[in-house]
Amino acid sequence: MRRAVVILLNPVDWAPPGTPLPTWRAALAEDLVDLLATLNQIEPALAGIAPDLPLGRSVAWPGMPIYQLPELSVNAALDAAHAEGFDQAAVLAADAPDLPGLLVGKLLRPLTTRPLAVAPAGPPGTGLLGVAARLPAPEWLPALDLEADAHTVQSAAPRRGAVALTPAWRRIRGPADLSTLDPAVEGWDTTRALLSGV
Repeated sequence: MRRAVVILLNPVDWAPPGTPLPTWRAALAEDLVDLLATLNQIEPALAGIAPDLPLGRSVAWPGMPIYQLPELSVNAALDAAHAEGFDQAAVLAADAPDLPGLLVGKLLRPLTTRPLAVAPAGPPGTGLLGVAARLPAPEWLPALDLEADAHTVQSAAPRRGAVALTPAWRRIRGPADLSTLDPAVEGWDTTRALLSGV
């Protein structure tokens, strides 16, 4: 069983004052890359459209695959993982630098009994943190980006319970989200250093 966890280089349109947007975007993605490098039984990868590939190369670990997508969608990232021979894949938003590794596992775990799992982004109604699927992805999966609603995915399923809803986690998408970062939690070192001016 091969499992990929793909970081989707989704747009980031805000940065803290005084921080260039490309620097901020790279810091968020780099912290998620560093988290995935510590997890067992998954193979991490990055995915994005052509203009974002330099960002991917700047934060990738040596040997980490970077998939060029024809469009920036969850579906395209799942298709790329399937083309590489993976049996399962999770696609995560690149703006969740302090994501606990445990939640990555919770997103993948339902795939033993269900074809799809979704993790909402907190607070409710603010998009998705990630989507995981058995590959190839189900034909009924609608075209998705990470701003979609979890209930949209659930309502597209042919039967109740085909889509598992896993715990939500915040994404860092604006000034109010910075206060939710917990300095006592390990990880997110690059983002932390940038915020502290180091």
